[in-house]
Amino acid sequence: MKKTIPQRAVIHPRDVENITGRKQRTAQYLIQTIRKALGKEKYQFVTVSEFCQFVGIDEDTVREFLLD
Repeated sequence: MKKTIPQRAVIHPRDVENITGRKQRTAQYLIQTIRKALGKEKYQFVTVSEFCQFVGIDEDTVREFLLD
């Protein structure tokens, strides 16, 4: 029986670092900025689709980075 690994729904600062080439603190600040723009609390996650809409990057491109 073959197990499939579900794709992640949320994005982390390390992912943002890999995608954008920015430093860790800048990636954290970007996620914080997205969270504020969406009216989320600091304990709430930012989804991949929310990140993509905010920065204007295609979701398929971002998902390629998440698989590696």
